[in-house]
Amino acid sequence: MKYKAVFFDIDGTLVNEEKEIPQDTIEAIAQLKESGIDVFIATGRAPYYFQHYAKPLGIDSFVSFNGSYVVYKGKVVHEHPIPEKTLELLESTALANNHPIVMQGAEAGYANYEEHPFVAESFHDLRVEVPGYRSSYWKEAKVYQALLYCEAHEESLYTSAEAPFGNLNFVRWHRVAMDVIPGGGSKAKGIEAVLKHLGITPAEAVAFGDGLNDKEMLAYVGLGIAMGNAHEEVKPLADFVTKHVNEGGIRHGLRHAGLI
Repeated sequence: MKYKAVFFDIDGTLVNEEKEIPQDTIEAIAQLKESGIDVFIATGRAPYYFQHYAKPLGIDSFVSFNGSYVVYKGKVVHEHPIPEKTLELLESTALANNHPIVMQGAEAGYANYEEHPFVAESFHDLRVEVPGYRSSYWKEAKVYQALLYCEAHEESLYTSAEAPFGNLNFVRWHRVAMDVIPGGGSKAKGIEAVLKHLGITPAEAVAFGDGLNDKEMLAYVGLGIAMGNAHEEVKPLADFVTKHVNEGGIRHGLRHAGLI
């Protein structure tokens, strides 16, 4: 198969636990770009939280917010914001349970608590600036993803069959935080949109990932590659398991795909 597009998750895939891009990954992606392959970032992060990785790698196309906001070479090709009424209900439910929320738009994101240790912890772990405070940001801008802060034993308030959020997807990415995206949304949906825009079939695409929010995209593309350090629930969905991010995992996977 001649592959035409490659999608890379960020955390645990392009970057290691120190939030650094290994040198062999930088070199491998440079080789990949020289071959004329379309290269994308596919992440749960907001665009303003990964440009410091994308720019040094020369990547200007991305699937962000777990598929809710997709850009190809600077042009928006797909967007799927969360409905305002849903955000209003989510925020009121969260506030009633003392659970902070960060609402994320295309240009900025804001927390609805002025200070909260859970918000600070998660953003410090990402090595990015903690968002500022703004109440009910959903009233001001389209929100493509929310970050909901609660511990695992409290998830059922939002994810159970009885909860009024059947039109949302919740994906835990941190000990104290879940991504909240439109129902049916995933990185795979964002990839599907950009592939249609480019006239590329899923069979002609490759994706690399390691986390629970990568499961759908690894199963969707022609060649799904899980990192050696991937979550154990992710590996069975991949076509190939490469090496650890710190052991040349990206380079090894691209060689397996015949792309470098």
